[in-house]
Amino acid sequence: MVHIIKDMDEFKTFLKSAGCKLVVVEFSAKWCDACKKICPLVHAMSLQYQNVMFASVDVDNSWELAQTYHIRAIPTFQMFKQAQQVLFSRFKRAICCCRSGFVGEPYLTDNENK
Repeated sequence: MVHIIKDMDEFKTFLKSAGCKLVVVEFSAKWCDACKKICPLVHAMSLQYQNVMFASVDVDNSWELAQTYHIRAIPTFQMFKQAQQVLFSRFKRAICCCRSGFVGEPYLTDNENK
């Protein structure tokens, strides 16, 4: 289940309720086509990964959160653990995806690898 977050107080409460679980937050907007396309995937992941909490923030309705977390483009995903923002390098993100069993499209084509 993806929780809809409307303001900073609700966001802080959500993070606190997560305890030690990983929290994935999608910052998006209703008018954004890319956000509309990724929404079903986020919902499916929320059902598949029960040990992770998922939330969605509409940047048009929650501008304070968008400013606080420096959202410059949407959709943007940020992760939190124990109410603290988790910063991943691309390498760590790749390892995390591999360990979770997530299989995505290759980033580089065969021609780019040569």
